[in-house]
Amino acid sequence: MFGITDPAIWSGYLLALGLTLACIVYGLLNWNKGTEAERGGS
Repeated sequence: MFGITDPAIWSGYLLALGLTLACIVYGLLNWNKGTEAERGGS
């Protein structure tokens, strides 16, 4: 597929895409949480 035969190249692409999605999900889940000091924590 796409002329890429080396599995190491595929794993690099898949890891990059997976980590990108993980960062997006993490950012969306923690969008407006703020810091501990802003929430009145000790």
